[in-house]
Amino acid sequence: MGTNDTDGRFTRLFSEGVTDSMDEPGYGSWRSISAPEAVSLSFGFPFPASFPNDELLAAAEALFDEAPETALSYVGSGAANELASVVVERARERGIDCDEDQVVLTNGATHAIDVACATFLDPGDLVVVESPTFMGALKLFRNYGVDVAGVGMDADGLDVAALAADLERREAEGRPLPKLLYTIPDFHNPTGVTLSRERRERLIELAETYGFVVLEDDPYGELRYHGERVPSLAALDDSGLVVRVNTFSKTIAPGVRTGWLIAHEALADQLRRVNAGGRNTFTQGVVGRYCAEGRLEENVADLVEAYGERRDHMLARLEAEMPPGVEWSEPDGGFFVWVELPEGVDAEEMLPAAADEGVVYLPGHLFHPDDSGRNCLRISFSHVSFDEMERGVAALGRTVRSVANVEGAASD
Repeated sequence: MGTNDTDGRFTRLFSEGVTDSMDEPGYGSWRSISAPEAVSLSFGFPFPASFPNDELLAAAEALFDEAPETALSYVGSGAANELASVVVERARERGIDCDEDQVVLTNGATHAIDVACATFLDPGDLVVVESPTFMGALKLFRNYGVDVAGVGMDADGLDVAALAADLERREAEGRPLPKLLYTIPDFHNPTGVTLSRERRERLIELAETYGFVVLEDDPYGELRYHGERVPSLAALDDSGLVVRVNTFSKTIAPGVRTGWLIAHEALADQLRRVNAGGRNTFTQGVVGRYCAEGRLEENVADLVEAYGERRDHMLARLEAEMPPGVEWSEPDGGFFVWVELPEGVDAEEMLPAAADEGVVYLPGHLFHPDDSGRNCLRISFSHVSFDEMERGVAALGRTVRSVANVEGAASD
């Protein structure tokens, strides 16, 4: 049966959220933004040489030797069941006071966000996000039929003063207040900026005052290359309203698909009950065995050095290649640089010319709930080689100069 034969026949069966978004691209569709021969600065993936293949293989072999009857079972091995204690230990190193009962293991960070959505959100609820924000989270929120409102950002992260003013207006006017606020406070995706401590403390105060959950997504927090660490929101929280999301995807490898939530016991109980993804006990066992051998600390140290060099190289190439009028973030960690083009230049409309020139990226409007950010784009230094980075940034500079009709480079 051809695809056209099904058009319209099953529409009545879909949920309202699916029906409302049928014409939109699906989750992960941005990964298809590519072009033959063009350097892709789009992908926020770890570089393949960073994957600890030999160490994970050794951990898997050790797991089968130690637990041949349970390594592949539903209940899992001892290493799988001890993974929560590994999460607790690393969380405590970040100043987060928690225990194993507060940890809910998931199949990656996106699954963790989805579990949080299923636990807290009803259709019509209000979710507040940074604008821009991780576009995968925007897709998930829309699956739940909620209203999504964006609050702007600057070099210190979420504009918490603007958030406070909006909350005050909403309350005064009798408009809906948020049920949940989603934030990436450390090395934000896509902007790369970090939320200041003062703003973190104020955000928690607002959550207490207005009674919303703060969903803290922290996949990049351990990948700091410059500056001093800022306490996580969960470490600063005494209210129990901060729910923390994390993953091993950036510190081990994305294919292990192992993440978690940390929450107040009362919230963790419901998150655990709602979590219908099933435990990947084999992968959790391999990761648990890998961490028990002290491999994770070694790998993170290697990653910080390698990504730090990549970050510095990307910023140096932008300084050399970008024409006047282009601005970009200078992240202290993570994977991403946010580029702001001169007014009037549309990053999506410029993409075909950039691909012809030899580079592709992600247009900024993909990261906004209201389709703004048209003159912005996201590039990543995490996946490409140094040579590809040089060629890609040079091609981006040539494209911007041509489209914006400007001459010279930023360092001129």
